[in-house]
Amino acid sequence: MAVAFLRSRAPFPEAQLADDSIGGLLAIGGDLSPQRLLAAYRAGAFPWYDNDQAPILWWSPDPRAVIEPGAMRVTRSFRKRLRNAGFSLSWDRAFAAVVGGCAAARPGQGSTWITPAMRRAYLRLHSLGYAHSVETWCEGRLVGGLYGLSLGEFFFGESMFSRLPDASKTAFHHLHERLQRWRFRLIDCQIPNDHLRSLGVGAMPRAEFLKLLAANDESKTRRGSWTVALDG
Repeated sequence: MAVAFLRSRAPFPEAQLADDSIGGLLAIGGDLSPQRLLAAYRAGAFPWYDNDQAPILWWSPDPRAVIEPGAMRVTRSFRKRLRNAGFSLSWDRAFAAVVGGCAAARPGQGSTWITPAMRRAYLRLHSLGYAHSVETWCEGRLVGGLYGLSLGEFFFGESMFSRLPDASKTAFHHLHERLQRWRFRLIDCQIPNDHLRSLGVGAMPRAEFLKLLAANDESKTRRGSWTVALDG
């Protein structure tokens, strides 16, 4: 497939046109405006690149890493950890700090794909009520969390981080439970990895993912702050 080169006002290409020989690369260029980012997620694509001086790369991999709310794998040991770790949880209380934690260099990782431009872009989406964070705290200190985007009945997870064992997993658990109560249809985790698989995240063919996405009713999007504090 030929990879599209996006101009400033060009429509987003259809995700099934992604080049699977190079991991699902769909398009190059464009910008990180809220309008462009929302169009990308509606089309089944997301930005992923590691240099603000280079063109933006947009991806739609096949298969897609997803989990349905209600399908998280919770072990007995993790349930005990949830009760005894001394964590408290909040939502949208420290969005910028969570993105910063996700962007921090990790052992064996020389750079981060969460560039300064990406951080600014998702902060704008947060201010518009589309992007949300879940924060894990211990003794008043932010020790983990995750952030992502809500559109209709889909939550598009972007990244998570931990400074204590199971801190991000705890955030994911509470996200998973809340989205189940709200009857969300799917949590998109983008690209599979061993950590996500341990949580119950599976692989969905892109065609099936796009079919579900096409049926997603954005009129139900829960825009605005999701702020709430949870103990334990």
